[in-house]
Amino acid sequence: MATSTPTGPHSLATASGLLLGTVSAAMAVGACVGWLLGAGGLGLLVGAVVGIPLAVFVVYRVYS
Repeated sequence: MATSTPTGPHSLATASGLLLGTVSAAMAVGACVGWLLGAGGLGLLVGAVVGIPLAVFVVYRVYS
């Protein structure tokens, strides 16, 4: 019998996708809220600032 390596969801590509997806989603939400309040650029910036630690937390939760 040939031994196969386990294919799990924990790879660098998965971590990168989680980071990128979470930051992008936070930026989109921030831009939408900022647009509603009349400052889309500021909302985008706030979304990015909030999204980075949020993305790290999401990757931490998935990998732990």
